[in-house]
Formats: sequence, C-alpha cells, structure tokens
Amino acid sequence: MKVLVLSNVPSPYFVDFMNELGKFCDLTVVFEKKTSTIRDKSWLNFRFINFKGVILKGIPTGEANAFSPGVRKFLKKGMFDQIIVTNMCTPTGMYAVSILKRRKIPYMLQSEGGIAKDGKGWKERLKKHIMRGAAGYLSTTKLGAEYFLQYGATKDKLHKFIFPSLYDKEVLKEPVCMEEKRRLREELGISENKAIISVGQFIYRKGFDVLLKAAEGFPESVGFYFVGGEPTEEYLDLQRKLGLKNVHFIGFKNKESLLKYYRAADLFVLPTREDTWGLVINEAMAQGLPVITTTRCVAGTEFVQDGETGYLVPPDDVGALHDAMEKVIFDNALLEKMSENSLKKAQGYTFEKAAARHMEILNER
Repeated sequence: MKVLVLSNVPSPYFVDFMNELGKFCDLTVVFEKKTSTIRDKSWLNFRFINFKGVILKGIPTGEANAFSPGVRKFLKKGMFDQIIVTNMCTPTGMYAVSILKRRKIPYMLQSEGGIAKDGKGWKERLKKHIMRGAAGYLSTTKLGAEYFLQYGATKDKLHKFIFPSLYDKEVLKEPVCMEEKRRLREELGISENKAIISVGQFIYRKGFDVLLKAAEGFPESVGFYFVGGEPTEEYLDLQRKLGLKNVHFIGFKNKESLLKYYRAADLFVLPTREDTWGLVINEAMAQGLPVITTTRCVAGTEFVQDGETGYLVPPDDVGALHDAMEKVIFDNALLEKMSENSLKKAQGYTFEKAAARHMEILNER
C-alpha cells in the first residue's frame, strides 16, 4: 500500500512513529518546514529510516508552519492509495486539502487532539470548509472526535488512533522501587522526602504560575521540580513573593536525564490552560507516575481517571490543584496503586501499537 502523510515539521516523536508505520507500507511523509523556531536543536536530529521524508521549501508563517506550494506535486490521482493530512489548519495543509477536493482525490484528516471553539467568526467558517468532506477522520480521544464532528465530520467516518511517544521497551514493566528512587534523588540532588515534577516551557499556556501558587502551603519536605525551560523573571518573582524555598527550576534536560527525573519523582503535574495533546503525560505515566492535569489537556482526558491514575482539575483553579496534589502526595498506598495503573495505561500507547492501529484503519478504508 502506498501511503502519503502530510505534516508540518519532523518532530522527534512523529518521525519515530512514521519510522514504525513505514515498516508496514510504502510510506512518504511530506513536511512543510524543517523545524519549529521554539524548539531546541535536538529536533534537528531526525532520521528518515523506514519512509521517504521530504522537507518542502516555503514561506514561514509561524513557529512550526509555512506556506509551501510545492506540496501540489504529491497530490495527483493514482499516485497514492491513501492520503492522511495532519496539518489541515496550516497554510500548506489548507492549500493541500483544497487541491484534493478540487481533484476529487479521497483523503483522511488526522488530529492528535483538537479542542473545538465556539464556531463564530470567519476562521471558524474556514475551518468547517476545510474539514468537511474527508473520507475519514482520525482522532485520539472522545474530545478529538467531538472536535471533528463540530467542524463537519460524520460519526460513520470517525476512527480512533493511538498517539504515541515511546517504544514498548521504554515503558517500565513495574513501578520504580524506593531504593532506586533514593539512589536517583541522591544523583540528581533532590533532598526532599517527596518530589513533584512538571515538564515544559515557561509560557502562559502551560499554567506554571498556577502550579507555583498551588505549591504554597506545602511543607518543605515536598519538592517541586520544573524541568524543560528557563523561567522568566515573572516566575522567579512569583517564587520569591510566595517564599517557595522548595521550588527548583532545572532547565532543559536530554531524554536520558529527563527519564531520571521522572523515575525519581512521586507525582507528575501539568497545570496547562490548554494542550491539544500533551506528550509529557505519556512519558510520565510510562515511568509509573500518577498524573494531575487539567480538563483542557487532551492527553489528560484520555489517560487520567480520577482516583485511579491521577486527577483532572479545572484550569486556573489553584485551590483544586492544591487539594488534588495534597490528596495524592501524602498517601503512599494511593501513590502505589496509581503508579501501577499508570504503567498499565501507558503500555497501550507505544509506537508499535500505534503503527498497527494505523494499518487497521488504512486497510478498513
């Protein structure tokens, strides 16, 4: 089967996914841009091993988007058996969909987890025009399915796919024992009895200001570790204002070092105001961490079951976040149960299982 996938940039997890999918079909992936301007240099270390990867030349229109009209040469009748468009909301993706519609070439739309807006305004009307008429719609969650339905999909064309970030071998088989946690904490300089970790960039959408406020009132025996970016003066001022001596800003860490922080921690928290997925949820649960995140995190709505793998709280609700963390972090029996449940959930979301599910969908169509 000859398959074409259109995407915006070759992010590490997406390239790994395509390398796995390429083992089962003749796969071509066309990217509209080489990398995102807000990502570190590690995003440039991609390797197209099991598929033909093409990076178009175009006019940058955003952090990870571009208008690349060269995509049209891949959109000819009979050239591919299946076409999947993952970047339908970028200029290149919209251009591609318009060509496919005009040439009456069937295609599917794929979204890792869109969140529908109110439907008002010209942008919303344009989105409905672009999304209406696809042969199939691939979404990761019920929330994602509702997103497609609002913009023109029909229920009979919906397909659920798996959104991965790890290989089978990278998901722990059992929770990290306390002896190993203590060893890792000594190596990483974590001195507190309990450790809560959050991973991401210091941007408003991630809600780290909410987590800092929610950290107030916790004893100094509970450490809060922010990994993945450099805090701006705004966050440093908030830390000083609240007198949070148990808050630590770690900065960017490579994958190997980040795994150590996950395994050394007791709880993962992502207080995002909105995330169309949130791959750090996959990563944290694959290391046996309970997760507290918000109802606006699509990965959270898929992975987190209250009282079983963590808790979902409303975004911007400092009190709810504080209470959820307090409920989990001091209950060792609950931590143990949630850790085991997190691993069971994560084992179903690997590149191998995602590729197999994609081939099922492609064969169905």
